[in-house]
Amino acid sequence: MIKVHLKTAVTDGILCRFSRLGLHPNTWSLLSLPAAAGGLIALWAHSLPWGLACFVLSGVLDMVDGAVARATGKSSTLGAFADGVLDRYVELFLVLGLMLYLQEGQFLFLSLQVWMVLLIFGSLMTSFVRAYADHRGLVKDPGMLTRMGGLLERPERLMLLYAGMVLGMWSSQWLLWTVALVAVLANATALQRIVFAVRNGGR
Repeated sequence: MIKVHLKTAVTDGILCRFSRLGLHPNTWSLLSLPAAAGGLIALWAHSLPWGLACFVLSGVLDMVDGAVARATGKSSTLGAFADGVLDRYVELFLVLGLMLYLQEGQFLFLSLQVWMVLLIFGSLMTSFVRAYADHRGLVKDPGMLTRMGGLLERPERLMLLYAGMVLGMWSSQWLLWTVALVAVLANATALQRIVFAVRNGGR
């Protein structure tokens, strides 16, 4: 937890300078969506470097949103909600872009479409399990909900996929291996959270 706070303090110290531009934090968050849309279009056009650049820019804009909100004291429940929703659309654009870039084919006895469905499902279930455990009151302690964690949360998923995109500039096989790895680990993370919620139900 100390490392997380230290990392946030360091990134905030760098990115809070963007607050001088006077844009509302939610505006920074919204800007991440057209950047991701640009990444989707670039991957559709079969340009992996430009696609990666656009999605990295989208991630930076998302980080600026939080840093500016904390620097200006404009953090809000609505802003956190909008940020979370936009994050899911950005991730969807990334997966769709990768699917369009890689096109059709088979990998490890499964079609590429199946791997992409597994990736999307695992990514959604990772967030859903924690939200639903909270919604149903299965895990009552908010602190325990934040400790639900798992093998591969959203930041790690994105970092792995971006790393796969970098390697994919040399060989698409590296990108295929990365997509398969993230799909497996995302679903494993969802299962981890399900087990955690069941074991800690009622606490």
